[in-house]
Amino acid sequence: MKITDLLCKASIELNAQVSDKNSAIDKLVELMVTNGNITNKEEYKRVVMEREKEGTTGIGEGIAIPHGKSNVVLKPGLAAMVVPNGVEFNSLDGKPAKLLFLIAAPDTKDNVHLEVLSRLSTLLMDTKFRENLLNAKSVEEFISYIDKAEKSKVQQEDKVHEEKNNNSYEILAITACPTGIAHTYMAAEALEKMGEELGHKVKVETHGQSGVKNKFTSEEIKNAKAVIIAADTKVDLSRFDGKKLVKAKVADGINKPKELIEHVLSDNAKVYHTTGAKKQEDDNVKEGIGTQIYKHLMNGVTHMLPFVVGGGILIAIAFLLDDYTIDPSNFGMNTPLAAFFKTVGGAAFNVMLYILAGYIAMSIADRPGLAVGFVGGILAVQGTTFASLGDSSIVLVSSGFLGALIAGFVGGYIVLLLKKLCSYLPDSIEGIKTILLYPVFGIFLIGLFMLAINPYVASINTAINDYLSSMSSANKILLGALLGGMMAVDLGGPINKAAYTFGTGMLASGQYEIMAAVMAGGMVPPLAIAFLATAFPRKIPKKDKQAAYVNYIMGLSFISEGAIPFASADPLRTIPAFIVGSAVTGALSMFFNCTLMAPHGGIFVIATIGHPLKYLLAIIVGAIVSAAIMAKLKKNVVEK
Repeated sequence: MKITDLLCKASIELNAQVSDKNSAIDKLVELMVTNGNITNKEEYKRVVMEREKEGTTGIGEGIAIPHGKSNVVLKPGLAAMVVPNGVEFNSLDGKPAKLLFLIAAPDTKDNVHLEVLSRLSTLLMDTKFRENLLNAKSVEEFISYIDKAEKSKVQQEDKVHEEKNNNSYEILAITACPTGIAHTYMAAEALEKMGEELGHKVKVETHGQSGVKNKFTSEEIKNAKAVIIAADTKVDLSRFDGKKLVKAKVADGINKPKELIEHVLSDNAKVYHTTGAKKQEDDNVKEGIGTQIYKHLMNGVTHMLPFVVGGGILIAIAFLLDDYTIDPSNFGMNTPLAAFFKTVGGAAFNVMLYILAGYIAMSIADRPGLAVGFVGGILAVQGTTFASLGDSSIVLVSSGFLGALIAGFVGGYIVLLLKKLCSYLPDSIEGIKTILLYPVFGIFLIGLFMLAINPYVASINTAINDYLSSMSSANKILLGALLGGMMAVDLGGPINKAAYTFGTGMLASGQYEIMAAVMAGGMVPPLAIAFLATAFPRKIPKKDKQAAYVNYIMGLSFISEGAIPFASADPLRTIPAFIVGSAVTGALSMFFNCTLMAPHGGIFVIATIGHPLKYLLAIIVGAIVSAAIMAKLKKNVVEK
């Protein structure tokens, strides 16, 4: 049903003079009665006034849309009124209402008044449309503006619907970040918006923590001109054989969407080719050694995180539920309930290094690398050596996080070597390579390697743990400041992830203070932006205020990426302030001896944090320090 179908000329008044809200509604009801669809005027007005008691229908921007649904309404109707001088309507923005619409709907199940209300509200968001209605010289002109706007809206909706059902996208893009939380979706939004601005149809497939969303169809890939990969994790490119392809960091998807789109459509973008197992990557797809290592490592960390988070939190809950006095040496397992959480959490937590090693190897050598890396990780955690094979009295010492890292990378490159050697074998035995040759020889070789290096890596791992355990308070504070500051340098980039990976790795060794300092440091930047917008509102542009306040939630949730738009807009003033505040928080967390067994969760895992009140104090102090520095460095925004 169209809006203009509900209006008649007699139900519109363009130069109304009313003194208050009550008289305005009286006037609108009188106009509605002229439609001939109200059987009891007094009852209908009562319904409208009852609705106003629930909350004002003055939606702001000079607009009010009162409405009522009753059995005294024979058919849906609409009345409209322009009050040039405005009338006080208790509007949400406190401004007088000048443009008023009254909606009448029969008491049926279809809720037609809500449909009309939604459509009308959408149209009234257009400033030009509102001005046209307010300045209409005649009722006919008033109705024509509504008719024109509604037809235009329908055409837009039809176009969007057609595009959604049309498999022809000019550019396809994939976004993915190691944790699969904020960067992934921020890059997707930036690419889609920039594509719309530049007149190029872009579809983005996101590889987030909850899986692949908006997945490309084969038809979409076939029709696309080019592909953008904005990802910091490994992405299978085999689908895009024969397409122009550009690879970039996920941060470039956020900060440089225009450059990526223009580049991938230019003649400089090279075509990607893949033939079976052998991939030929053009110059634009090749990556530096450092970038490759970072991506392989992050692939392992990404897959490891759910095990660490889930297992760590359940173990922490076990300690909260247990009674230490029953048997201090068995703390966490003294009661059946605590034992349940400790057992289940431990099952997840204890395999995290296997997962890390397995998925690093898989990132390097694809699926054949998974088993080899996984076995290497198991041997690293067990600490098995050649000497221990013949002497059961030898105490095994785990190679820990460092050993699992080595196992993952070495396992992956062992499989790559096997692939190279097996490429000389006849094609007729291609099928048994993956199922037989790679796993048998790969696991055999990683076993030889890990048993050989375990004694030395275990010694290094033990030395690191002993050093961390024996650190003086001053050194711990310095380490906390360093890790906290690193979390704020690039807000989810390589430096941030280096500190975060170190923190999660130390969890496996029982160094819970480090993870606490790391997470606290990462929570500071978004909270600092939110504090700045609250305490120094003139430092943030009005258009960015809402996003700044949302950073309260982002910061408390340990999503550092919420501060990225503000850092990108003014890096010289914001990033140093972030680093200082995060360093202060990391140092205070260490000073207060705060501990954390879960590598994520922010404020939602506060019950599992050692010295929680001091931990919150450390975060608040750091955020205030950052906000104060930004307030000093940043100039007041002059709004036009």
